[in-house]
Amino acid sequence: MFQLYIVTLILYFYNMGRDTLHQQYEIEWKELQRFEKPLKRNNFFELIYVMEGTGVQVVNNHQFNYRKGNLFLLTPKDIYSFDIDQKTSFFFLRFNESYIREKSGKDQDTVTHVAYILQNASHRPGCILKNKTDKPLIFSLVNAILDEQTRQQIYHTRISEQIISTIITVVARNIALKLPKNIKENTGEPILEILNYIQLNIFEPRKLKTENLSRHFNISTNYLGRYFKKQTGETLQSYITHYKIRLVETRLLHSDMRMSEIAYELSFTDESHLNRTFKRYHGISPTAFKKTGKKV
Repeated sequence: MFQLYIVTLILYFYNMGRDTLHQQYEIEWKELQRFEKPLKRNNFFELIYVMEGTGVQVVNNHQFNYRKGNLFLLTPKDIYSFDIDQKTSFFFLRFNESYIREKSGKDQDTVTHVAYILQNASHRPGCILKNKTDKPLIFSLVNAILDEQTRQQIYHTRISEQIISTIITVVARNIALKLPKNIKENTGEPILEILNYIQLNIFEPRKLKTENLSRHFNISTNYLGRYFKKQTGETLQSYITHYKIRLVETRLLHSDMRMSEIAYELSFTDESHLNRTFKRYHGISPTAFKKTGKKV
């Protein structure tokens, strides 16, 4: 078991010529009695893991009672702080958009996972770990990184990078599944499997046709629509379209893709079809949305 040291461990991964964070990402561990960070926005993303302690997380004027084992995601749009009750050990993993750009072309899986993370950020407090089996996994991964940086054995940097990619993947698994508001943690497994299947096959519309979904899940075509609506509060087609719109949002905000490319990737008839659909959901065109630089 890794023993906590009352020191700050910082690991920098350098990328010369880019300096939003000054580094693409960094790792830091702190044991604090008081959180002195002022209430302000950052220019980077943070994953914050609570290793020990209790208190209150404040994000954008919303509060959450935190405890050991909680993992939080903060984006550059979020204003946050912590009101510490019991001395707390925080693990910070910070990364910026240059990290995402650098990864593109080298590790497309990581790029996809980060895109999911950005797309599903709620801008509200609360632990993002919904999968119970992932909680001990994250605990082990965080301790493994700190252990590598303390021991400084051969290949420790490479191993740490691989662990970080695994953490990002686990985070993506927990928050990329943007669930309809009616879905609760104790919702039955079948609907969660359907939602996951839709997201995995969102770029293959043929697989998302009602008859193919019915066949895949061994549910009658007539019952599938009623079941989906009852469990999620929206129709199957509405959910698929809404999920596509969220993917459009991510590409508008975090890529240089042209509208025609986005329309083709997500199987809209053409750019005009995408514009009409997007405006129906948001009240503004994709171009106007991109200029605002934020979700509405």
